[in-house]
Amino acid sequence: MSSASEGPIRGSSVPLLTRVPRFATLLTDDGVPVEAVYEPCTAGSGAGTEPVAEVPVIVVAHGFTGSADRPAVRRAARVFSQRAAVITFSFRGHGRSGGRSTVGDREVLDLAAAVTWARTLGHSRVVTVGFSMGGSVVLRHGALYTDGSEGDTDGSEGDSDARGASVRVPVRERRAEERSGAHSGAHADAVVSVSSPARWYYRGTAPMRRLHWVVTRPSGRLVGRYGFRTRIATDDWDPVPLSPVAAVPLIAPAPLLLVHGDRDPYFPLDHPRMLAGAAGEGGAELWLERGMGHAENAADEALLSRIAAWATAAPPA
Repeated sequence: MSSASEGPIRGSSVPLLTRVPRFATLLTDDGVPVEAVYEPCTAGSGAGTEPVAEVPVIVVAHGFTGSADRPAVRRAARVFSQRAAVITFSFRGHGRSGGRSTVGDREVLDLAAAVTWARTLGHSRVVTVGFSMGGSVVLRHGALYTDGSEGDTDGSEGDSDARGASVRVPVRERRAEERSGAHSGAHADAVVSVSSPARWYYRGTAPMRRLHWVVTRPSGRLVGRYGFRTRIATDDWDPVPLSPVAAVPLIAPAPLLLVHGDRDPYFPLDHPRMLAGAAGEGGAELWLERGMGHAENAADEALLSRIAAWATAAPPA
């Protein structure tokens, strides 16, 4: 994973915190260009003399049909930057990134590229914060990418999806003990998932039924492309990726925060409760937010500030 437009860090052997945003096009492991923006931490009044390694960075993973320049993402970045440096990016098929959206599957490679970029800039502590689709992506990323390791891509093992159908899931998405060091630096030190589904193929609410129409029907994909500026892949998942609820137990020992609104029109409260239960006792912190709707559009500044405080205070795994 590399940056196509970002030059090497210059200066002393200890990189210092920059006060200037950086723009880059990152290249994922499967060759998709992804637009990304780095914004410095705005806390304090120094002139950029603080070592980058001492400043945490939050990598923001937006929801389906979002992008790095959407107002809700920009609001989150502004609030987060009061406590940490921030990287925002557009998932494949969104914004000015290339490729087509796979609605949470290959997007894990986009996130890995952004996390790796954060470390090449000198940050030693990286926290991923994902919303909705991005929330499911940060969970899978946390399970597949550990400190100095990424999953073995050989072999597969039987599993069943939310519909009970038999599927083939790569071994790398099944067993943490089989992950071996392929991509050092792509891991997150802590994970925050907001408004994530617990399982795939959920159609229990009207908004999710509409979303499935957008994703699976040719006419729906046209609406996605021209109505929501989102280019959607036509191929089915093969294999079906690790579900969020199956990913959660593999994230430990990295700290995990789950955030969900009690008025989420997409995913009712059984989703966050299922995720928290899968993490086991002490494996995750669960915030059920009264009156909150869905994802970044419903996250107000007060909640975003609390998430930033958790992200920058949580001890490294």
